[in-house]
Amino acid sequence: MDLKIVNYGAGNIKSIQFAFQRLGYEAILSDNPDEIIKADKVIFPGVGEASSAMKKLKQSGLDALIPKLEQPVLGICLGMQLMCNCTEEGDTKGLGIFNTNVKRFSNNVKVPQMGWNTVRSLKSNLFKNISEGDYMYLVHSFYAENCEESIATSDYELEYASALQKDNFYGVQFHPEKSSKAGEQLLKNFLEL
Repeated sequence: MDLKIVNYGAGNIKSIQFAFQRLGYEAILSDNPDEIIKADKVIFPGVGEASSAMKKLKQSGLDALIPKLEQPVLGICLGMQLMCNCTEEGDTKGLGIFNTNVKRFSNNVKVPQMGWNTVRSLKSNLFKNISEGDYMYLVHSFYAENCEESIATSDYELEYASALQKDNFYGVQFHPEKSSKAGEQLLKNFLEL
């Protein structure tokens, strides 16, 4: 399987590559549009700050490419947030794939949310063999507002979309590569889509 990770300097790539290696797949880093378009599956990761990440995507033309992809695409953490309409982080316009906005948690809770949290209201084959209330690992200060495209929710101060899906595009706020058995199952499910 030709598995590509969109390379735009978004950090934390190694742990994603290792997670796929454990499943027996080689995930190759690429910022080459021709390679990404031909891939069977595409991972759009992200750790860091939204406006600088979007700037890097624009410099390489990947901001125009990603919304046009037709194969299954999995956005992880900041990757998922950048697939939304906009984010309050750096007042950044997103790729507009998911019809929701990204907001910052209030100061009424500890920010960032860091650690394990449950996922509920699971929909989609992405969550096959994952149970309501299973734990996933999260590190984030911003969240995607709940919307029609939510395929999982979590609670932290309020209920938010911890996973989204529209057509061939999937996004998860949590880090499946750091989420033990449930996260590994989710990556396996993505590979089988």
